[in-house]
Amino acid sequence: MEYQIDDLDRGIIRILSKDGRIAFSEIANQLNVTEKTIRLRYKNLVQNEIIEVVGVVNPIAIGLKAGAIIQIRTTQGSIESVMEKLKTMKEIRFITMTSGPYTLLIQINVQSQEDIRQSILKLDQIEGIVDINTIIQLENYKNTFEYI
Repeated sequence: MEYQIDDLDRGIIRILSKDGRIAFSEIANQLNVTEKTIRLRYKNLVQNEIIEVVGVVNPIAIGLKAGAIIQIRTTQGSIESVMEKLKTMKEIRFITMTSGPYTLLIQINVQSQEDIRQSILKLDQIEGIVDINTIIQLENYKNTFEYI
């Protein structure tokens, strides 16, 4: 049976989305339940792969100040092989399949505009990619992990 989240789970997720290091006791205080309840719910949320606890890096803070969103058009029958090659590129932080003329969309974070150029040249060498549309990110105004 699939795990169904309820309002308490949503409250836990909402609080953790803002501060992943908050103490269970503080979450319990905010949601008016026991710390034991929070621990059990947290464990269930992790085990059921509803939440994953990771450290989120601010790319600018580690010198990755340039970014781009790149749309990729592939030849028929090559989407999966192109995706596998894209997964090996360290600068790519996000890959998704999309509808429309561009079947894949990726996001890269690199140190400079020159690194964006180099990434595009690497993409151009991947068999199965027939068109690339690059959108340079000038400024990020929102980047959140709050879904609930």
